[in-house]
Amino acid sequence: MIISVDADSKVPPYEQVRSELARQINDGTLAVGTKLPTVRRLAADLGIAPNTIARAYRELEEAGLIETRGRAGSFVGSSGDTSRQRVREAAAEYAAVAHRMGIGPDEALAIVTAALRS
Repeated sequence: MIISVDADSKVPPYEQVRSELARQINDGTLAVGTKLPTVRRLAADLGIAPNTIARAYRELEEAGLIETRGRAGSFVGSSGDTSRQRVREAAAEYAAVAHRMGIGPDEALAIVTAALRS
């Protein structure tokens, strides 16, 4: 697992960590069941506050990408395998709703782009 945080980036550090871990989970770099470093260990390795890592882990857990098993630690969850499929299904449903509402593809994409940026 290779993660880096760009201190000069406009993207908050927790989001840099969250998105990189999510990418590695979704592309299979981090396999289901892989144990993640502790919050304190990863924070020390990256030179950032433990609360930053805790927030990233919390959001990954809420998304179903990781599981925290008490003192045993945090692990890549099995639902990470299905996250892309869930997003595809949500996109198809959104496209159908937009079409029914008479919203064209360009406007529908603009709405999604704005939502992703917020």
